[in-house]
Amino acid sequence: MNHLLSDDQLPLVVVKYLRENKKLELEKILDELQPYDIAILYTNIPAKFKTRFLHHLNNNILADVVQEVEDTDLQFEILNKLTLDKKGEVLNMMDNDDLASLLHDLSPEKTSALLAEMQLEESTIVQNIMKYPEETAGRLMTNRFVWIRNYYTIRDAVDKLKNFANYAETINYLYVVDENRKLVGVVSYRDLLLADASQRINDIMFERVISVSDYTDQEEAARLLERYDFLALPVVDENNILLGIVTFDDMLDVIIKEANEDIEKLSASGKAIDFDTKATVAAWRRLPWLVLLLIIGVLSGSIISYFEETLDLVVALAFFMPMISGMTGNTGTQSLAVVVRGLAGTDLDKKAIYRLIGREFVVGLIIGITCGILISLIAYFWQGNVYLGLVVGLSLFLTLIIGTLAGTVIPLILYRLKIDPAIASGPLITTLNDIFSLITYFSIATVFLQKLL
Repeated sequence: MNHLLSDDQLPLVVVKYLRENKKLELEKILDELQPYDIAILYTNIPAKFKTRFLHHLNNNILADVVQEVEDTDLQFEILNKLTLDKKGEVLNMMDNDDLASLLHDLSPEKTSALLAEMQLEESTIVQNIMKYPEETAGRLMTNRFVWIRNYYTIRDAVDKLKNFANYAETINYLYVVDENRKLVGVVSYRDLLLADASQRINDIMFERVISVSDYTDQEEAARLLERYDFLALPVVDENNILLGIVTFDDMLDVIIKEANEDIEKLSASGKAIDFDTKATVAAWRRLPWLVLLLIIGVLSGSIISYFEETLDLVVALAFFMPMISGMTGNTGTQSLAVVVRGLAGTDLDKKAIYRLIGREFVVGLIIGITCGILISLIAYFWQGNVYLGLVVGLSLFLTLIIGTLAGTVIPLILYRLKIDPAIASGPLITTLNDIFSLITYFSIATVFLQKLL
């Protein structure tokens, strides 16, 4: 029935069924909804119906709903509306990494209260995950996976997979361990389907297993998943003992988060600023960058003042000044975006760096020649002065090359210095390129000053 309901109608119908205690009708709607949709539905129904609504959800769905909610306070609210027994069961069913993330954002008192509701084994696992530094594979891993031994038959492995299918976060891979729990191989679900039931795991498993250390940076883990098109990666310690797995859905969250952080840095907005951020907080986070750019901007003004005589003698130069600086800043920002995006997915050696710089120089050369000739013709036909066209065209040609190289080299230098290259933000590159372009433009104009009069 609910496929006929709009997003606006759904909460109204659910409240109606809750008020009239129509359990079957309500269950039919809920059975067709994804956990994310149920989480959104929960936020849209009146407060007095929320507890009753949660009691109609089974523990598995509740665990998924809590994980889908992004607001920590709302997650805690949902858990607190459950009975003690139900709360404990839901916490035990939640993915370890998601629960660790939730507890990390809560106060110590709330964290202790929730851990006390869990089974000792589950709470110990979660607390061990929380000991890892943030943004590492250990912090993102889950212990909900299926492991097997190499002497198992295919039938043994399939039977174990069936028994743990509801427990495991993913059943795409079965990891083979020895008697010391060291990782020795991996078998895909597809391999099991194609093998004979009497074959042994040792005959079909891959012994060269791509894994990550528990202290591997989350970006590197995401890069490996992308490189090999895996849906999960095993996480091992320094002795190659299998600790857990990181899954594709967790890595997708990492990629989105890292991309958002890079965008924030590229726009010089600092830490995360969203619709709910207070004006004073947002302003404080932006001010450091803007003050720095303001100081650099004063230098741009002093350059114009230094060449004031040239500008007074040839007023037409002022017409092209914003275009020269703007184009230089634009091409620099484009190169910056290309480099930052490339560094996020590629490990650069010296050869690759030189090749990148060389390519961007050629790009700047092509862009500079094209735009330089075009603006030269415009300036000539507008003023009828071939030297004005030469000054403007040559200036744009040189500044576009400078801007392209600046947008390439600055982030690469920061990368070599182990500083996040995204910190070389668009506004910073633009401001520096303004200075380069103004010096170049007015220097060339001064050389040809007598021809321009």
